[in-house]
Amino acid sequence: MRLDDRDLKILSVLQSEGRITKTELAARVNLSPTPCWQRLKKLEDAGVIEGYGARVSLAALGPLSVIFMEAEIGSHKVEDFNRFEMALQDIPEIVECWAVGGGIDYVMKFICKDVGAYQRLVDEILQADIGLKRYYTYVVTKPVKSTPTLPFAALSIQGKPEEQ
Repeated sequence: MRLDDRDLKILSVLQSEGRITKTELAARVNLSPTPCWQRLKKLEDAGVIEGYGARVSLAALGPLSVIFMEAEIGSHKVEDFNRFEMALQDIPEIVECWAVGGGIDYVMKFICKDVGAYQRLVDEILQADIGLKRYYTYVVTKPVKSTPTLPFAALSIQGKPEEQ
């Protein structure tokens, strides 16, 4: 699906103001409500918009620990990657996981009650024998930047052919 400037503007507004009314969204992107609604529906149907949700403040929930883990699995067969990845789906404290290249296999983000709870969870993962060979832990001491929105302008995904 090619996105034009209006589509990108709709996406940009929705990323920061998901509860905006359709009428206000139309005004913000300089469209009348019906064409704006049609574009919005097209973006949803195409899977460009995956859903709507609230950003929850971790600080408001009480003291929680955010911890990143670099993980290496013991064997690099397809079935071993699949087994490891499937096992992670059942661990709610792992809120994000990326398969990466460059010496390690995965980077994971955990949110736990505290570092002790994280270590108990890691011990369970090791005991489950899902293939974790080596891991490195990084405890977040303070958030510096968190941007839940895509920087459309900086990414130059305007739906236009590249200039040569």
